[in-house]
Formats: sequence, C-alpha cells, structure tokens
Amino acid sequence: MQELSQFIQTTGFLNVTWGNLVMIIFGMIFVYLGVAKEFEPLLLIPIGFGIIVGNMPGVAQQGLGVMNEGSVLNYLYFGVSKSIYPSLIFLGIGAMTDFSTLIANPRLILLGAAAQFGIFATFIGSILLGFNVLEAASIGIIGGADGPTSIFLASKLAPHLLGSIALAAYSYMALVPIIQPPIMKLLTTKKERLIRMKPLRVVSKKEKIIFPIVAFVVTTFISPGSVVLLAMLFLGNLLKESGVTERLANSARTVLIDVVTVLIGLTVGAKTTADVFLTPATLKIFLLGAFSFAAATAAGVLFAKIMNLFSKNKINPLIGNAGVSAVPASARVSQVVGHQYDKTNYLLMHAMAPNVAGVVGSAIAAGVLLGILGK
Repeated sequence: MQELSQFIQTTGFLNVTWGNLVMIIFGMIFVYLGVAKEFEPLLLIPIGFGIIVGNMPGVAQQGLGVMNEGSVLNYLYFGVSKSIYPSLIFLGIGAMTDFSTLIANPRLILLGAAAQFGIFATFIGSILLGFNVLEAASIGIIGGADGPTSIFLASKLAPHLLGSIALAAYSYMALVPIIQPPIMKLLTTKKERLIRMKPLRVVSKKEKIIFPIVAFVVTTFISPGSVVLLAMLFLGNLLKESGVTERLANSARTVLIDVVTVLIGLTVGAKTTADVFLTPATLKIFLLGAFSFAAATAAGVLFAKIMNLFSKNKINPLIGNAGVSAVPASARVSQVVGHQYDKTNYLLMHAMAPNVAGVVGSAIAAGVLLGILGK
C-alpha cells in the first residue's frame, strides 16, 4: 500500500494546478491554429506541443523539466540559451534567400531600415511601462517579427523573459496575414495601391557571389555584436550562390533548419511554464509586441510614401510592410493585398527586397543593442 500511495503522489492528478491547465489549453490552441488555420504550422505546432510538455504537472518535481539541470529537455534547451539554434536557423535562411531583388534595386534597403522603427519605439515604450533597459531592448526586437533574433537577444540580456518574448515574436509572425493588411489599407490610397513598379534588371552570378561577402563585412563593421547571426546568414547565401556547394546549401535549407525548428519550438514552448507566463509582465510583453509589430509595418509603408515624393520611379507602398523580417510571409501579404486591387500587378519579387533587408536590419539592430547594453 505504501508503494501505491507513493505512486499516486507522483502522478499529475495530485500535482496539477489551475496554471497547468490554462497553459495546456493555451498550447492546444497553438496546435489548433497551426493545423486547422495553417498559421505558420512549422512554428506553432512544435511550440504548442512544447507548452503542453513544459506544463505537465509533476514533470519539474521529478527533475525532468527544462530548468532541471541534467534533464534531456535542459540539454536541448542549451541550444536556445547559448544562441546556437538561432544561429543555425540564420544559416538555413541564408541558404534559402535570393538577394537578387535587393541587388537590383538597392534603394529598397531603406524600407527594411524604416521598419526597424518599431524596435526602438517599443524599446522606449517598454521602459515607460516599468521594464529595465535590458528587458526593454529584448522586448523591442519583437517588432522585427524575427523569432530567432528575439531569442538571440533575450538569451543575452533578459533570459528570464525569453519564453514570453519568443512566444510573442512567433505568435505575431504567424499572424502576419491578419495584422498587416488593415494597416496597409489604412495608410494607402487606391491610386497608390495600383502603382506598377519597373521590372527588375537581371543580376549576374558574379554579383550574387560578391554580395554576401561585401554585405557581411559592411554590416559587421556597423554592428559587431551581431557577427554570429550575420556570418551564418551570409555564409548560407554564399553556399547557395557559389554554385559549387549545392549539397551543403541544400542540407542547410532543408534537413538542418527543419531539425533546429523542431528543437527550438519544443524547448521554447517547454520553457513557457505557468509560473513564468501567467504574469502581468507577460501581458505587457504581448501588448508591446503588438504595438511594435504594428509600428514597424506602418513605418515601412509610410517611408515608401515619403520616398515617392522624391523619386521618379514610384514605389508601391504596399511593399513597405515587407520591411519586417517575417520571410517570406510579409512579402506574400504585399502580393495578396496588391492583387485585390489589380490582379495583373505582381509585387512579390519587389517585396522580397525590403523583406530580406528586414532580416539583416533586425540582426543589426540586435547587435547594436547588445553592443551598447551587453557589458
């Protein structure tokens, strides 16, 4: 009977709390959104299941949770806490990315830069809401709609908020098709939405090979703190464009990034336990994240309108939303919204320029903040 009593005491039925139940339901909602609504399923399904895993009652008490030293989940989480997974994801993103549109129309870099306004606006807003400067910097990066970069900076400056920040960043990445269109339509006129941009010139292979090397040197001079992310991003692109390392590029953009995505989703979700997540601070983070994302989208659209005041070759401001680094989701939104007004106007390739510029921009912003605050 004593053994039976001990067994019963170790089960989740006696250790469950209301917080566990709330978070398990929350995880199920993430899985539902990924499966039924297809909102970034590659992200939401691993994260949602991870939330369920991390909030199972009795797991932490038996030393099996993410924060229990020596547990399997703890070892897997090492890749998050030391920024290994975000760096490997950047390698895969680089191997997927075609910088041709950015090379062909370099002025669109400015749209990617403008979208970073959301990061710094939220940084100030976070301080006003009572977060310290390190926490505010980590929260601000959510505005870049870049999950790996958010994890990278939060793991360095505010590891206690990493779960909430990562969850907010990935949530807004998944909700790109819902959040961005109303902002884009509100800030543009029908005439602007019908603008047809000039066809892009053909970019040579030599330019594609030289670009990642030069871009890495220039951006790292600007932001040494982001050297790892930028190195992996541009190395992945160089593997793709060189033409002699296709096997490595293919591995980086398929098997490697798929495995890392599963691990980062599972462990970040498992880190989001009830005692960490169900707090006033988390609610503030999600509200600030929504503001940051909206501000970044608006800044990109408005800056495109400003550029049109001084340019003969007009930019369709609908591509300004793509300055956030949710690749390629936000570029697809540019195309979808534009297609609603002119079914023969193809904005996707034009939108990819600020989109990839946004990836680089958010990494640079993270490096700048880390360089200033990291010490």
